[in-house]
Amino acid sequence: MTADDDSRRPGEPPREHAFYGRRKGKKLRTAQAAHLAADLPRLSIALDEVGAGPLAALFPHPVRAVRLEIGFGGGEHLVSEAARHPEIGYIGAEAFLNGIAKATARVAELGLTNVRLYGDDVIPLLDRLPSGALERIDLLYPDPWPKRRHWKRRFVQADNIDRFARLLAPGGHFRFATDIEHYAAWTLRQFLADPRFDWTAERADDWRLPWDGWPSTRYEAKALREGRRPGYYEFRRR
Repeated sequence: MTADDDSRRPGEPPREHAFYGRRKGKKLRTAQAAHLAADLPRLSIALDEVGAGPLAALFPHPVRAVRLEIGFGGGEHLVSEAARHPEIGYIGAEAFLNGIAKATARVAELGLTNVRLYGDDVIPLLDRLPSGALERIDLLYPDPWPKRRHWKRRFVQADNIDRFARLLAPGGHFRFATDIEHYAAWTLRQFLADPRFDWTAERADDWRLPWDGWPSTRYEAKALREGRRPGYYEFRRR
C-alpha cells in the first residue's frame, strides 16, 4: 500500500471513521483531578452547543477569530497561544484524559477566558462546526503510525483534508508539525496536490524553523534528543 492507495478517489464516499489512541494514562495528580472537577465543566464543549450560532458565542467575551488545535497533548502550545492572543478564541480537542487534565489546570491557573476544550474524538466536532468558521487549524506532532499497515490511521487523510477545507475561511491556515520525515512527505504530497491549499514556504527556513512565538513542547524536545529534526509546515486556504 502507498500513500496514494490510502486516499479517497474523487466521488468516493468518506471512509468509515474509527478512533485510534489512548483515552487514559496514569492516575491523575490530586491537583489535576481537582481542576477537572472544578473547572472542566465551564471549559468543556458539548456537541449540542456547536452549530446553532457563531463560534464566537462559545466564549464569554468577544473574540475576533476562532482557532482549533487538534490533539493538544499537555496543552503547552494551546495555552501559550491563548495567553499571547486574548482577542482570539481557542478550541482545543484532545481525547486523552491526562492531557485534558493538564490543560484544564493550566488554563485555570492563568485565568484564561478564551479557551474551550473538547475531550473526545475530534471528528464529530469537526462535522458539527460551521463552514468557514475557523481562522486556523493546528495539528502538531500527531501520532505518525509508522508501520505501513497502520498508515490508514494517520490523521492527515483525504476526508480530513476535506473537513479542513470546509472549516477554514478563505485565507485561513492549516499548520502541521512532525519530526517524522515520512509523515512530512505524506502530508506535503497530499496538500501540494490539492488545489484548495497553497504551501506558504518560500525558503527552507520557513519549514525548518518553528513559527514565531513557538513554545518548546515535550514532543519536540524528545525528537531533538533522539536526533530527529522537526519540520513546521503551513498551508493557506485559497
